[in-house]
Amino acid sequence: MRYLKNIANIYFIGVGGIGMSALARYFVQLGKKVGGYDKTPSAITRSLESLGVAVHFTDVLEDIPMLFMNKEDTLVIYTPAIPDSHLGLNYFKNHDFDILKRSEVLGALTKETFTLAVAGTHGKTTTTAILAYLLKESGVGVTAFLGGISENYHSNLVMEGTDVIVAEADEFDRSFLQLYPDIAAITSMDADHLDIYEKADALEDSFHDFASKVSTTLLVRGGLSLTGLTFGIEDESDYSAQRIRVENGTYVFDLKTPEELLEDLELTLPGRHNLTNAITAFAMARLFGVPSDTLAKILPGFRGVQRRFSYKVKTKNLVYIDDYAHHPTEINALYQAVQEMHAGKKVLAIFQPHLYSRTRDFAADFAKSLSQFDEVLLLDIYPARELPISGVTSEWLMSMMELEVKKRVDKNMLVESVLKTDAEVIVTIGAGDIGEEVTKITAALEKKIRSTVV
Repeated sequence: MRYLKNIANIYFIGVGGIGMSALARYFVQLGKKVGGYDKTPSAITRSLESLGVAVHFTDVLEDIPMLFMNKEDTLVIYTPAIPDSHLGLNYFKNHDFDILKRSEVLGALTKETFTLAVAGTHGKTTTTAILAYLLKESGVGVTAFLGGISENYHSNLVMEGTDVIVAEADEFDRSFLQLYPDIAAITSMDADHLDIYEKADALEDSFHDFASKVSTTLLVRGGLSLTGLTFGIEDESDYSAQRIRVENGTYVFDLKTPEELLEDLELTLPGRHNLTNAITAFAMARLFGVPSDTLAKILPGFRGVQRRFSYKVKTKNLVYIDDYAHHPTEINALYQAVQEMHAGKKVLAIFQPHLYSRTRDFAADFAKSLSQFDEVLLLDIYPARELPISGVTSEWLMSMMELEVKKRVDKNMLVESVLKTDAEVIVTIGAGDIGEEVTKITAALEKKIRSTVV
């Protein structure tokens, strides 16, 4: 973004969002003064503050630091999740500041640099993180904007050079249509974000529009209504995982490509959905030009993404896993991974529905997905950017579940409820602020384990 040379200050509205915070870190690295507003403190905002980012949590004009009030050298970046009534955003609009959506900023960056982008309603965060890891560890000068915190780098930004950009291509608000991808992958096109698209067909149309923007090579999961190189598991795709087995908790598999058969690759992430993510990232890195033997050597070192099947407690008798799943398809994938890695164990799922509209639109599918577990605790729906919808509640969702042991629980009683279970595997699930409860649950379970040992 050439005109940024005249911009000294960057102010973010919604700075604690995962995509926004990656951009905030990027501009800190460029030497800009960065600040912003977010609704509530979080691990992300605390991390940004440790980098010198000025963050405030009240929508009061007086709380905006004065250096961001000069429109001549300040750029304002906002997320579409911010309501139209936001005082700060309206102030900047009414006083003719330079204002851009996050997607417009990311789009401008990708227009100037060779870009690898990952789109899809599921799998894009982990796939993007694996791809960024493979490129960085292969010595490629990569800048990557991730939709989650990489366990390898403890950040959602990888900034090792400017040869290539890796970006998560977000379908929300049609943001990914702002990007200029050279190599791209589309992992899935399941119905989601119907508060934006209204109909599944409109969502699918937007993925076709994204595909048409890819300048060099498009990869698509086999079976999707798109034309490109395909990837899949144990099928006839161009890139396909074959002869899959689990050895000592690690996937070992062969990878068939259009040019070769690579034998005995290893992946430490559980779940076949992650195996799909890994071969997608592998294929993209190979298409970019990284040798196959280099990729095969470093793939086992990828440690995952926070809140994507993240082990918090792992002992012989008790396992606690935290996962970001917030769509029925993702919950099904999570359940498959739990069953594969912890077969025969009693499993308690703690789920916080995300968005009233998503809960309403997929209620029957959520109920079916959750009913696979042995026990379920349901938190209240996390509203995010939405107002309540009459009749759409966690109790309503729970009434559809074909499960004997199920209960709605207040967040302040969650730890107490968890400690009462005799489940051998506990899983927290959801994209809302349930992530803020993970540390408390982990500490309580570790204390319980210590007291049992004593």
